[in-house]
Amino acid sequence: MPAQVSGKLLLSIIELGGYPNFTPLYESLGYEVVVETRMRKALGFLKKRQPDVIIAEFNFQSDFRDRTSSLESLLAVVQRLPDTQVIVFYEKEFTSQFDKLRVRLPVYQALPFPVDEPALRLLLQGTAVSCSG
Repeated sequence: MPAQVSGKLLLSIIELGGYPNFTPLYESLGYEVVVETRMRKALGFLKKRQPDVIIAEFNFQSDFRDRTSSLESLLAVVQRLPDTQVIVFYEKEFTSQFDKLRVRLPVYQALPFPVDEPALRLLLQGTAVSCSG
C-alpha cells in the first residue's frame, strides 16, 4: 500500500546544506516534501502553494547591505501565511545575528547545527498536531 497522503506539505530550502538529508524523516511523518535549493525558487513556489511547514537555513551574509540573509525575504512572505510554521537551522556562531532577525520576523522554532534529528522529529510532530487541530 502506498504511503498515506495526509495533505501536509513541507518545503525544504537547502541553500548550503552540509547536513543529513532529512527527507526520509519528513516523509515518515506524512509530509509531501518539496525541496528547493535557491531562495528565489522557494519564493516562487510560495506564490502557488502554501506549505504547512518550511524548513530553511539562516546563512548569515555580512556583505548584504539591507539584510542579514536571504531568510529575511522568506520570513517577510510567510508573515502573510498564518498557517505556515517555519523551522530554521542556524550556526551557533551567528546566534546574535539570528536573534536580531527573530525580533523583527517570527520563526516557529530554530535548531542549531548539528541538527538533532530526534528534536527535529518532535518539532515536526508538534506542527502536525497544531496544523490539524
